[in-house]
Amino acid sequence: MSLRKEVLRLYRRIFRLSRTWQSATGDIKETAAEKQYIKDEARTLFRKNQNLTDEKEIQEHIKEAVTRIEMALHYGTPYPRHVNFPQHVLAPLSSKLKKAQKRQIKESIPLYWKSYEDSTK
Repeated sequence: MSLRKEVLRLYRRIFRLSRTWQSATGDIKETAAEKQYIKDEARTLFRKNQNLTDEKEIQEHIKEAVTRIEMALHYGTPYPRHVNFPQHVLAPLSSKLKKAQKRQIKESIPLYWKSYEDSTK
């Protein structure tokens, strides 16, 4: 299947999800806010990545989007889950991070957090 079709199918899936989304609490205002968040996040990330041409990178973004959809459905929240770093990776407050610690922190960031991290830079 061509990547363009796959990306468009994913975009439609996200917007269909936003139409049928129900907040875990059942609150109408919270449901509306979460629906809007899903739409805004999809638009932002798809527009940011619209000029990608590398197939491998596009596949990674597709995989990330599918992971975020599945996690949102499973946990009942569209917002990204927080990342917990292994305790042995963090340096004491008085010292700087070593190269290996920086690498371990980078490796411990889950797939679904990568686009969110890129958009905050």
